[in-house]
Amino acid sequence: MAPDPADGTQPTGRRERNKQRVKARLYASALALFAEQGYDRTSVDEIAERADVARGTFFNYFQRKEDIISAWGQERRTKLLDSLAQDHVQDSHAIARLERCMSALARINEEEREVTTAMLSAWVKAGRPLTEEPYVAQIFADIVDTGARCGDLAAGLVPERVGNLLRDVYFGALFRWSQRALDTEPGELDEELQAVLKLLLDGIAVPEPAQRV
Repeated sequence: MAPDPADGTQPTGRRERNKQRVKARLYASALALFAEQGYDRTSVDEIAERADVARGTFFNYFQRKEDIISAWGQERRTKLLDSLAQDHVQDSHAIARLERCMSALARINEEEREVTTAMLSAWVKAGRPLTEEPYVAQIFADIVDTGARCGDLAAGLVPERVGNLLRDVYFGALFRWSQRALDTEPGELDEELQAVLKLLLDGIAVPEPAQRV
């Protein structure tokens, strides 16, 4: 198959397609096992057996079991960015974009409840919250920065600080939800995230009465 001059892409050969299929099968098998029996109790041998490949084949694609966590995180980042890119053209108001970002995050987690619960635990145990780039915080910060410059949000905000706060709010709600994820109804995580976002945007202090002149 010849390259498509319209998009500049190169054709994918049969060998490369086969490699992609094997990697995808290993990844899917690992997530299924993590959801069934937990990350810590799943071995590389079991992943390879579930994927119907030799044990050594696993290491052709992942140096260690922990690399599955990185692949899982990257997949979630891609899903979030794709979702926001599709929605961006509909409404550029900062508050609406923050609400949609929270909804997208909720949807990503609720679509794979069992996997999310298992992988969150593994993600924390691997120390990823301390070592990974806070990409969710940066997404929030970019929305806040644009909103402040457009007049949607208060002037003088420090976008990075607000982004980190919103990330903390998101993960706090996510960890609470994950403890009872299998018993929740669809939409409960989104409802919680929207509620805490509104609380943050509205504030919790009673406005001071205007001073008399």
